[in-house]
Amino acid sequence: MKADPSPRPKILILVSGEGSNLQALIEASRERDYPADIVAVGSNQAKAPALAKAAHANIPTFVIEHGRYGSRDEFDGALMQEIRRHNPDLIVLAGFMRILTEGFVRALRGQLLNIHPSLLPKYTGLNTHQRALNAGDKLHGVSVHFVTEELDGGPIVAQAQIAVGADDSAETLAQKVQAQEHVLYPIVVRWCCEGRVQLGAEQVLFDGQALHQPLVLPAN
Repeated sequence: MKADPSPRPKILILVSGEGSNLQALIEASRERDYPADIVAVGSNQAKAPALAKAAHANIPTFVIEHGRYGSRDEFDGALMQEIRRHNPDLIVLAGFMRILTEGFVRALRGQLLNIHPSLLPKYTGLNTHQRALNAGDKLHGVSVHFVTEELDGGPIVAQAQIAVGADDSAETLAQKVQAQEHVLYPIVVRWCCEGRVQLGAEQVLFDGQALHQPLVLPAN
């Protein structure tokens, strides 16, 4: 008698806006050999268009509106309760525009993944594309990292680079970076669900070996 196969890893995705990265992850999850299931999509914005994308894909959704809570701790407590209800193996932040408290992040260490539109450690926070232009950077891009207590400062798994053209604007850079986000994020999420990527004591492990530099998709 064959033993039951191991349960597939469960992904929960948090969103706040349009959900273009969510859509890329949904499409990746439909591939025949995809190793995990998206079990829920949550948002802090009841009108986030991303929720409609999830519903269209028959993925359960939930809303925890931050404006209904008196503090970040209260909001994070409500969010944690909903996350625990779904019991995910990996929580993917896909345009989730809330700064999470240190206690929340510590409780989910190694399970929280984020994508940021710069080549970290450059340009944490907002307005990354204009800041890259102001600095005269020749390369810009996107980073996928584990979430830690430091804003946009967790260990980086992988990056995708784009070349900055002389005629680029913040808007054109945003478009180029977003296209790379849709390639890179599903790849890293897959690696995590396959057990190839893990967060060690100090740094990212890839196939059991410490990553001393992020994996990089070259500029195109």
